[in-house]
Amino acid sequence: MNSFSGHITDIRTSDALSVVTVSVDTAVTFKAIVIDNPETAPYLSEGHAVHVLFKETEVVIATGKDPAVSLQNRVKGTISAIDKGLLLSRIVIHTPIGELVSVISTNAVDALGLTENKNVIAMIKLNEVALAP
Repeated sequence: MNSFSGHITDIRTSDALSVVTVSVDTAVTFKAIVIDNPETAPYLSEGHAVHVLFKETEVVIATGKDPAVSLQNRVKGTISAIDKGLLLSRIVIHTPIGELVSVISTNAVDALGLTENKNVIAMIKLNEVALAP
């Protein structure tokens, strides 16, 4: 499980749903959609410390400068290690916020030409990001 510490910087609420923006550092923010709002979950307040969590299998890897896709959670980094298996591969990405891990198919590793020291963008759908106070 990927885990990063940050602070809530913005909350947009509609009924029982909230899109929460968490700043992990000055250059990296994550957005998460939660089935809660500030009235039902006291931790949902600007400035509150939270942990951002997401599974390794939910991390999409892209190459190139800025791919045109709808995924808003993007972290740029450099591949520091690849553990290739027959079907799946574990990719470790060195980023400004620490090590981020992705598990993708070995076919995708080969198709993208992923190698150590290659610059990539790790992307995570906002509905796959969990927040822990």
